Amino acid sequence: MKWIILAWWFGTRLYPTTKAVNKHLLPIYDKPMIYYPLEILLESGIDKILLITTPNDISSFVSLLGSGEEFREKYKRPIQIVYAIQPKPTGIADGLRMAKDYVGKENCVLMLWDNLFENALEIKEEIKNFVDGAIVFVKKVKDPTRFGIAEIDANGKVLSLEEKPQAPKSDLAVTWVYLYDTTCFDKCVGQPTSARGEYEITYINDLYRKENTLKAVTLSWEWLDTWTFDSMLQASNFIYAKKNGN
Repeated sequence: MKWIILAWWFGTRLYPTTKAVNKHLLPIYDKPMIYYPLEILLESGIDKILLITTPNDISSFVSLLGSGEEFREKYKRPIQIVYAIQPKPTGIADGLRMAKDYVGKENCVLMLWDNLFENALEIKEEIKNFVDGAIVFVKKVKDPTRFGIAEIDANGKVLSLEEKPQAPKSDLAVTWVYLYDTTCFDKCVGQPTSARGEYEITYINDLYRKENTLKAVTLSWEWLDTWTFDSMLQASNFIYAKKNGN
């Protein structure tokens, strides 16, 4: 299994800081934001990572992460990080499409860098046991109109998907971690753009749903928002408290 990380066109709520620094390089407590999701995937046993970012930010990521030397030493495994550039903010599904040649005939994990979790036991377990179809991870939220929302039954079958609905059918937000089999790239062929001109990942997920091959796993641990200065401070304080036994 290979891992695709998107660390690109976000951060407008964090201006002016993100005019000079990619959001995902900003610190959450004692390390850059990108380290948190990176460590989740490495602890799941994935060694091959494609990081997709912007033309302006790629040199900063290479300076920080290199080809994965720090993590090869830490985990004693042949971890490899390679890079690709997405020239314009054309959507998450377009980032997935870009990874086709890199992923080849393997399954993949698609993840956005600004995913911070209190614990990722469910995610790690699903990655280790994943065979085919697709899996999304959902978490109950207070304001479902801000997120992609999944309506599911008691067995985790996805009944419907909505992107930032005005009248949501549930309060389960789809977090930005997706497990896909190799058919995900076929589903990108001929995909239309949304009203905002992007290739939406909800479109890909909904094709899996229509095939009855999309599963939703409800997370029991906290999913931390890092979209604003206040939420980044709250995330830092949360991690500080966890590390110091509070």
